[in-house]
Amino acid sequence: MSPQRLSHIPPSFLITLPQGLLELDIADRIYVDPDTTTRFSTDFGRLTRAPPSAVLYPSSPDDIAALVRFSYFSPHPFTVAARGCGHSVRGQALAPGGVVVDMPSLGRGRDDRINVSRGDGSSFWYVDAGGEQLWIDVLHETLKHGLAPRSWTDYLHLTVGGTLSNAGVSGQAFRHGPQISNVYELEVVTGKGEIMRCSHNENPALFYGVLGGLGQLGIITRARIAVEPAPERVRWARLIYTDFVSFTRDQELLISISEEGFDYVEGSLLMMDHSLIGNWRSSFFSDRDWEKVKLLASQFGAVYCLEGAVYYELATASSVDQKLHSFLKLLSFVPGFAFANDVSYMAFLDRVHDGEMKLRSMGLWDVPHPWLNIFVPKSRIRDFEIGVFKGILKPNNSRGPVLIYPLKKNKWDEKMSAVIPDEEIFYSIGLLRSAIMGDWEHLDDKNDEILRFCHREGIQYKQYLPHYTAQTDWMKHFGLKWNVFVELKRRYDPKLLLSPGQRIFTSSLMDHVWEQEIPFLKLY
Repeated sequence: MSPQRLSHIPPSFLITLPQGLLELDIADRIYVDPDTTTRFSTDFGRLTRAPPSAVLYPSSPDDIAALVRFSYFSPHPFTVAARGCGHSVRGQALAPGGVVVDMPSLGRGRDDRINVSRGDGSSFWYVDAGGEQLWIDVLHETLKHGLAPRSWTDYLHLTVGGTLSNAGVSGQAFRHGPQISNVYELEVVTGKGEIMRCSHNENPALFYGVLGGLGQLGIITRARIAVEPAPERVRWARLIYTDFVSFTRDQELLISISEEGFDYVEGSLLMMDHSLIGNWRSSFFSDRDWEKVKLLASQFGAVYCLEGAVYYELATASSVDQKLHSFLKLLSFVPGFAFANDVSYMAFLDRVHDGEMKLRSMGLWDVPHPWLNIFVPKSRIRDFEIGVFKGILKPNNSRGPVLIYPLKKNKWDEKMSAVIPDEEIFYSIGLLRSAIMGDWEHLDDKNDEILRFCHREGIQYKQYLPHYTAQTDWMKHFGLKWNVFVELKRRYDPKLLLSPGQRIFTSSLMDHVWEQEIPFLKLY
């Protein structure tokens, strides 16, 4: 069944829709048939379901602004959620009873939504990309000019607007910061239906608020992103450890080395289950090497993998081995357990997609994903390892990648909405588990147990891609940024229309918050 426009739906069905949608000029781009709304009622996590009343397929940012503006001035406003690839895991991009905006529609049939340019009167380059564009497509376009963005997520088949609404972290973030630290300018549709341009100097409160703002202050329709010369090749190494202290100490050493050091540093926990579902993020090891690693893991119950990469040009290929060897001499991995591959820059950045394709072919991709991502301060990472990796997660069945790698606070801009622990070095922990046996509730209970452990032990973590159900938890999450965030919400989305699936602001809650006397805040 093809999507049905409002004009094709029986009047009896329209009674369930937000009032007045038929009066909009964009009514022919709004779909309400059950097949369409069902497709937009869940997300990658498959842990929650909440159908919208309608879906907008916009042809331009003006269409999105018209929809939001209509709701804002309506006596019966409805909520609006922007959805890119729907890769959230807890319903963050859903709009129960409201309208979901299919962001990819902005770029369909158009080739002008990614543009690489040089700054006026200067030597720096940037790329303007629609908020709906996939990072993999941004990469393809910038590489035509020998350029690439500086900071990435591990998975590139995500939208620009989606990752910038969170932060965008990966193994390059220790050097360049998260993706939100590499943005010059945004175009945003606010909760009032206004299209606003913002940057460090123009509407800075909106700019800083939207970056890492979880979609609460505006829908990103364009971003101007920093780029740099793209390397041609990557020497990619994985080193195996049986001792967690040595593993983390070496990671911290590598991120402290100067600009001549590793360009990418990540780490992971490898448990006894080394099936595809347990390590789908890339195909790196040969079968022989896998057997060697599995044998070591069986002896110790689990091992740790430090992953690093050195970028280089073909013209400097003769020196890259010497450079890598000099780094390895500084490290304390298990002798004989250093493995290296040489790949193109594109293949390295898009490494996770290969694993996705394999899982899809086996029917193991579209399953529930009770993921948990948290930032843990360096001072407590050893406690976390003992309590979680050697405690809660046993028996050693990974059921998906478990990431562990350090980030640096000084690479994050405190004015942005994203929140991190209050230590210079903190660890990104990603429990990317898949419920292939239909036991997502059991895995989710383990996540809750991990969070309870952190609370009990006083570990001051921060959730990344956060999910809370209680207002007090959201206030604790934002900490000192909470009052600023509330003030920005009041300024740019006072009727609480945007991103209702995050469940940060509700009408009953905000009736109370709006009544509070919040001191005037100087917002940048």
